[in-house]
Amino acid sequence: MTGRTFDRVFVRPPGRRYSGCVSDNPERTSIDLALASRQHKDYVSILRQSGIAVTELLPVHEYPDSCFLQDVALLTARTAVIGRFGEASRRGEERVLEKELNGLLPMRRIKEPGTLEGGDILVTDDSIFVGVSVRTNVEGVRQLSGHLSDVRIIPVGTSTLHLMSACSYVSNRTLIVAPDCFDDLDVFSGYKLIKIPKEEMYAANVLYLGQGRVMVPSGYPKTEALLKESALEPTIIDNSEFRKCDGGLSCLSLPSYKTV
Repeated sequence: MTGRTFDRVFVRPPGRRYSGCVSDNPERTSIDLALASRQHKDYVSILRQSGIAVTELLPVHEYPDSCFLQDVALLTARTAVIGRFGEASRRGEERVLEKELNGLLPMRRIKEPGTLEGGDILVTDDSIFVGVSVRTNVEGVRQLSGHLSDVRIIPVGTSTLHLMSACSYVSNRTLIVAPDCFDDLDVFSGYKLIKIPKEEMYAANVLYLGQGRVMVPSGYPKTEALLKESALEPTIIDNSEFRKCDGGLSCLSLPSYKTV
């Protein structure tokens, strides 16, 4: 397992109002902004050490959740699809990103009544799985399919916040999944599934770094063991302050995908 689906990402550090994030986590009230900033720097450092080109954007203080940059858009080799947030309080983040990406790629947009958040978009080597979730609706998936008519797009029903809260793509047609979050795993037919236990569901959201290395949140020993059994090398990172805002590892970066 060597290849990644991306070699370049955009990131945005948490802003001053980060503690006002949208979250159901009871630990939200204990968010430490200074620690979150250090954890974000560690995250960026690991990406760069892995040979990933990182473009750091400025913090956007008026939007507490804006460090979760993945949710705003999907960047492919040919176009940028700007999403429309299912979480109304985050609408406006996409206008900031559009200005920052101006001229980089042709842009397409998800329009009302469609909603589409990047945390529901799982890109593999030849397909895109899209979660129909509390944040992304069927109309959003339909519009995405229209914008990317030459790409195989597979809707996936999920009860989780986002599809990628419960699964991640590694490489070589291998997925890490929390099977209890899906009614039917047959939607992933043709893929090898590394199934992690329900009590470690948060660790289903990982980030493949290339060369068999996988960034994994700290505190999930069963998931680490399962990855090692599959000849993968876990790179552990403390992600505590982002978990408090219901964010995972993939949420913190916006990849520029090369496979779709």
